[in-house]
Amino acid sequence: MTLEIVVVLLLLAFAVVLFATEKLSVDLVALMLMSALLLSGIITTGEGLSGFSNTATVTVAAMFILSAGLFKTGAVNFAGVLLAQLGKRSIWLVLGMVMLVVGTLSAFINNTAAVAIFLPVMLSVARDIGISPSKLLMPLSFASMFGGVCTAIGTSTNILTSSIAERRGQEPFGMFEMMPLGVVFFLCGFVYMLLLGVRLIPDRITGQGLAQNFGMDDYLTDIILLPDSNSIGKGLADAPLVRKLNLAILEIFRDGQHLALPTPQTVLQAGDVLRVRANVEKIRELQEQVGVTLKPGMKWRDEDLETEETVMVEAVVRLNSELEGRSLEEAQFRSTYNATVLAIRHRGELMREAFADTRLRGGDALLVEVHRSALDQLKNNPNLVIASEGGIPEFRRKKIIPALVIIVGVVVAAASGTLPIVTAAIVGCVLMVLTGCISLTEAYKAIEWRIIFLLAGVLTLGIALEKTGAARLLSDAMISSVGVWGLVALVSAFYLITSVLTELMSNNATAALLAPIAIATAESLGVDSRPFLMAVTFAASASFMTPIGYQTNTLIYGPGGYKFVDFLKVGTPLNIMFWLLATFLIPRFWPF
Repeated sequence: MTLEIVVVLLLLAFAVVLFATEKLSVDLVALMLMSALLLSGIITTGEGLSGFSNTATVTVAAMFILSAGLFKTGAVNFAGVLLAQLGKRSIWLVLGMVMLVVGTLSAFINNTAAVAIFLPVMLSVARDIGISPSKLLMPLSFASMFGGVCTAIGTSTNILTSSIAERRGQEPFGMFEMMPLGVVFFLCGFVYMLLLGVRLIPDRITGQGLAQNFGMDDYLTDIILLPDSNSIGKGLADAPLVRKLNLAILEIFRDGQHLALPTPQTVLQAGDVLRVRANVEKIRELQEQVGVTLKPGMKWRDEDLETEETVMVEAVVRLNSELEGRSLEEAQFRSTYNATVLAIRHRGELMREAFADTRLRGGDALLVEVHRSALDQLKNNPNLVIASEGGIPEFRRKKIIPALVIIVGVVVAAASGTLPIVTAAIVGCVLMVLTGCISLTEAYKAIEWRIIFLLAGVLTLGIALEKTGAARLLSDAMISSVGVWGLVALVSAFYLITSVLTELMSNNATAALLAPIAIATAESLGVDSRPFLMAVTFAASASFMTPIGYQTNTLIYGPGGYKFVDFLKVGTPLNIMFWLLATFLIPRFWPF
């Protein structure tokens, strides 16, 4: 073992810990690895920067644009409207249809985008038929993963692993090469969710409106400011009522007028009715304050909290958005979005007070009161997904046919071998812009740059693993410990290791770290590397046991009101079933 191998293995361990704990952003960790490898001299400058020009990085960026172009036209929304109608007839019918539709779409467009499109539709269906959205959203997310493993462009992980194979002088994955096993996964997952999975999902949210879903009954009250109150004549920021009790004043009703989303400079007057967010203890404290009286309590409904000027919506923090890692105060949410956050579902916890300093995470669900004039701006904001009814923005419906033709053209060109996947994807992006399906500015915004930098960074670690011989060392350890049981056991081991790591850290990072080891293992044994690569690829795109293992799970985490244990309960049998299927079927579909 050389010093360079020791350094690379230490960096590998360092990366796994940081990726798993999420102490730092995954893209920053990847760039830190790249910097350390460059400074150590283990890789050259050209090798360090090669990740940015890698076909996987470019193809993934292009697929973000193609998916956004299709979304902007509203082509996918027609399926959502149909599902909303079916949902009024039968829960099982809509469950089966949504998994088929989303799974099929996810084979060809970014599956996170597919889930974002159907999220408000499923929440609307849940309200219409009176069931918990948790029953619909987990099948939605899982189905997107079922479909993602059916084609070479179904997920960024598929594209990444194919690129690593190509860089090592092997054939890249064919467009439909993964489909035989992918269809088996799809059908088995589909049947499991309908027969057992849905029944294992608890009813986490039972309210029929946003106010009830977020449990606002005990956290909102109206108080009347009496003439002798010492807060009269003072701005909100300086009023003793606000400073002493740390109250959040959401609205003011004054002489028949409604002051929505008052500013810190708004001056209080006698007779003002203040709608405040406070828990039971603070309400009791209010009763003891001189100069205020409480209005009778009531059961808050959505219509009680909405006015001619404001509306309530549920907004989900997008993964890799500017809001991740920042608090509402740091993001200046109220002034930036012209909206007030009433409550947050954060990592399974419902927070209705003292959350201004809480660091937001992707998948957090926010109950937001917003000016109606600012609603369209909120819908189109790239940092949020509006999950409540009416959350779908305006579409360019006249561009539906061009967008569909472009997507089909990309798939056909790549599948027939007329063009490499990366070339077909780039040409498709250019056509999307030229035909007006998406603007150039929207195209740039559609790219999830954190994913791009993550890919570029982890690809350099893969290069270092190969260049120093660390990949061969790790593969030898795999062969000596598992290889004695045969090649099928090695395939099973690669799938299992990848599956476990993917539940803890980025699936792309997992694939980038294990693919070089899989190739080195095959080379040492003198067999085809395809079975080992497929084990890594399928396992990295099938993460069902945690809400953080895959982006679509994180996206539904808040709106579904899930607990961490829900994913363990439903996803563990699914992970085990897919592991067993992969163990026995991969060697048959891809012989050694």
